[in-house]
Amino acid sequence: MPLQRRSFLGAAGLLASPRVLFARALTERRFIFIIQRGAADGLHTVVPYADPAYARHRGALAVDTTSALKLDGSFALHPALGELFRLYQQGEANFFHAVASPYRERSHFDGQNVLESGGTAPYQLRDGWLNRLTALLTLPGKAAIAFSPAIPMAMRGTLEVATYAPSALPPANDDLMMRVAQLYAGDAQLNPIWNSALETRGMAGGSRAAAGRSDSAAMGRMAASFLARQDGPRLAMIETEGWDTHSAQAGRLALRLQALDSLIAGLREGMGPAWSETVVLVATEFGRTVAVNGTGGTDHGTGSAAMLVGGAVRGGRMIADWPGLAAANLFEGRDLRPTLSLDALIAQTCAETFGLDPDRVAQVLSPGNPRRPPLPGLLRS
Repeated sequence: MPLQRRSFLGAAGLLASPRVLFARALTERRFIFIIQRGAADGLHTVVPYADPAYARHRGALAVDTTSALKLDGSFALHPALGELFRLYQQGEANFFHAVASPYRERSHFDGQNVLESGGTAPYQLRDGWLNRLTALLTLPGKAAIAFSPAIPMAMRGTLEVATYAPSALPPANDDLMMRVAQLYAGDAQLNPIWNSALETRGMAGGSRAAAGRSDSAAMGRMAASFLARQDGPRLAMIETEGWDTHSAQAGRLALRLQALDSLIAGLREGMGPAWSETVVLVATEFGRTVAVNGTGGTDHGTGSAAMLVGGAVRGGRMIADWPGLAAANLFEGRDLRPTLSLDALIAQTCAETFGLDPDRVAQVLSPGNPRRPPLPGLLRS
């Protein structure tokens, strides 16, 4: 199994990793998958304000329609998502609702495994769909990177991928770096690994010290410093957490959405001209209950919302086969009923991003799942 690549305080974590070479890619397109771990509430993110049952179910938790960012006559974004709203207005963002993977239970671990593996049941597959996608592309060198302390399930598999996580510790000074380089200079095994670690460290540039986990915009710019390079990776995964809002959801989720919005803004800023060739897919393992619980939060549900963002996106669209929130329309009497396959959305996005045959991509990324009718063209030609 591939070893992880960590940021450097000292070299110890990096020296355990295989050599990373980012060769010049055969495509200018970049694909970034952002996972919202913890089951993000799609009804609070992309608000179905025109559904009369929404306010009735949500009560005090309902997003104020006077402050919500109206996408059309039925849906609006949470007011914390100002950057995403601007991208929508510029034709660089689409939003999808009533979306779900094949998973229909309510375990975070199992739901994330199904989402990241592309299987139809938990632990059915031992590798991740992003690793299988990387294999389809046959790009030279390491084409994929995860911005996380360890390799997430979606990127595990036969192909090696890099990982990079900014350290919360102060960066090592040049004198220490020089001394470590001298120490390993004569070691045939450690010297190449050390040099590879420095290459990855250098890709992060000056943004690495500022990109602490609490600074989402800096994290986006740091990730972009890898992806915008001509010799950089073309696939990436970014993990976000804190979406499990069983209590006090209004304030907590507003902060998480603001952080996600800042992350996207940082990516857009950092990518520069390469933003026009960038596709960002944002999704979660499942949604949350339609009704509010007794502590001002929501519990584990089913259908949720997803986002497709980037300069390569044919955006400005709200895409949903809306099932409605009336009691008779809810899944198991409590959840938003899924009407759009998340696996189909992932497969079509990846096929369009890299110009691959959509049927083959669907078979590789989500084997065993039934083929779905294609969505309207998602990306610019």
